[in-house]
Amino acid sequence: MTDKRMSIDDAVAGLESGMTIGIGGWGSRRKPMALVRAMLRRDDLTDLTVVTLGGPDVGLLAAAGRIRRLVYGFVSLDSIPLDPNFTQARERGELEVEEYDEGMFVTGLRAASARLDFLPIRAGLGSDVPAANPRLKTVRSPYSDAEYIAMPAFDIDVALVHVNRADARGNAQYLGPDPYFDDLFAMAAKRTIVSTEKVVPTSELLAEGSMQTLLFSRMFTSTVVEAPRGAHFTTCAPDYERDEAFQRHYATAAKDPAAWAEFEHTFLQTDEAGYHAAVARFHADRGES
Repeated sequence: MTDKRMSIDDAVAGLESGMTIGIGGWGSRRKPMALVRAMLRRDDLTDLTVVTLGGPDVGLLAAAGRIRRLVYGFVSLDSIPLDPNFTQARERGELEVEEYDEGMFVTGLRAASARLDFLPIRAGLGSDVPAANPRLKTVRSPYSDAEYIAMPAFDIDVALVHVNRADARGNAQYLGPDPYFDDLFAMAAKRTIVSTEKVVPTSELLAEGSMQTLLFSRMFTSTVVEAPRGAHFTTCAPDYERDEAFQRHYATAAKDPAAWAEFEHTFLQTDEAGYHAAVARFHADRGES
């Protein structure tokens, strides 16, 4: 069987400007942050369409000017309601946006994962969502007089997801409380890059969880990246919870240009090992272990 493992930087080397990138996770929960940081290290990667239930992935990419168009259901840091970088980018009019009700967003993923052009859904009818998304159309049922929103499938070039465990072939496992639709992202995309806390032998995938925790199979995975603490500073339960102190630092810095420049210099203008070393120093300076 094919060994699909790559380094973080090699994994994102195949991404191209203008692509549509789907990013898994939910708000500030199990986001593929190591892959996002690797994207930021590529100065030539711009003009992206990002499809996500957003958190700091959107904030970081928006602050760096990498997003042209954002397709989303929300952008939140969970314990902090709004991501300041995203809010500022919206207020400055820097993003083309396609905003959906969360149910509509997931239906767009489901349609793409089933290789359908669209799926009908009641959500959105009678709301301002169609007015804000002029390309949305309605369809009538062939069996009754019912009318539905025809939610279009998301056309995703590459999906990025982070899981707790994976084998070298790309079988992916989550061990936390929620899959966060990462399986739909993987099935919807033309290619999927899986970052994982730990690569384990296939025979050990059930050592920590039941069969139901095997989120998607290797047939949907193009690349595997072993990235310990690769979701930091978001959650990756049960391996670790959200780094609330660091998230507050991120959100505070994002509100001040000078503080943000220092944040970028300290935490983002470095490789992944440098990032985690800087985070360790941040906590040490606060007297935390």
